[in-house]
Amino acid sequence: MAQYQNLFTSVQPVGPAHHGVDLPRGDDKRTGTPFFLHLLGRIGNAQIGPVYLGSLGVASLVFGMAAFNIIGFNMLASVDWNPIQLVRQLFWLALEPPAPAYGLGIPPLAQGGWWLLVGFMLTVSILLWWVRTYRRARQLGLGTHVAWAFAAAIWLYLVCGFFRPIMMGSWSEAVPFGIFPHLDWVSALSLRYGNLFYNPFHALSIVFLYGSVLLFAMHGATILAVSRYGGEREIEQIVDRGTASERAALFWRWTMGFNATMESIHRWAWWFAVLCPLVGGIGILLTGTVVDNWYLWSVKHHVVPAYPLGNPVVVDPALLGAKP
Repeated sequence: MAQYQNLFTSVQPVGPAHHGVDLPRGDDKRTGTPFFLHLLGRIGNAQIGPVYLGSLGVASLVFGMAAFNIIGFNMLASVDWNPIQLVRQLFWLALEPPAPAYGLGIPPLAQGGWWLLVGFMLTVSILLWWVRTYRRARQLGLGTHVAWAFAAAIWLYLVCGFFRPIMMGSWSEAVPFGIFPHLDWVSALSLRYGNLFYNPFHALSIVFLYGSVLLFAMHGATILAVSRYGGEREIEQIVDRGTASERAALFWRWTMGFNATMESIHRWAWWFAVLCPLVGGIGILLTGTVVDNWYLWSVKHHVVPAYPLGNPVVVDPALLGAKP
């Protein structure tokens, strides 16, 4: 007797190519003839295409590719136009923001102007893609949950590269475009402002980060565990529960005395994931603008104990004043 096949089996049920529901009048047509790729079917649906971009999607890709190319050519120029060195040093190369002397002004291209131009183009690209995501959901009759989850990530991006630099009065406070350089920026920010680990919003962000990972892992494991009973058909079983969801619910009720429903677990995971960048962005926005030293802030508000008196006294650098 044939059994239902899941992610870990080698059998892929493949039906006729699906072209999707009809699009509203005035929308561009989908492009590309759909085809099937067996390797992709190992991790998801094997069908590739058709693709819908529309005017917003095309505009977003144009701005995004322009920003990507400017970053790439600046990195290539920084290694004397040597493609071998570009590949070797790619993780350490960066397009840096303007120097502090320029404040919020517009510097020459070679002194940070390229960074400003890339930031503008990349932001336009991301915002256009957000509008596209929102409109696609509305026109297909979906909820807009994906768009608002995307907006949470955009909030953190804008805090690091736009809102906080403006509040600090200098583009130099923004994040450089680069892999390791942007990590160095995070480390330098933490050292400069008394260790971000003492920032309560950073702590909340980590709670939601680890919490969302735990919730998604628990839910994914549960559905895989009951996939032999059709557990992956979650939407159907929300309104017509069967063997799979009954067993999943019993497992968690027996394990920890409580179980989320097939629907509410997704709301739990969605909120935990979305709150991670939201509260993290608040913590970054307050750093340097409201709080100059997070360790001293934590001592003042009795979050952490002060160092013993036998150790050198920690003094807020902002209270020392300028040296003569």
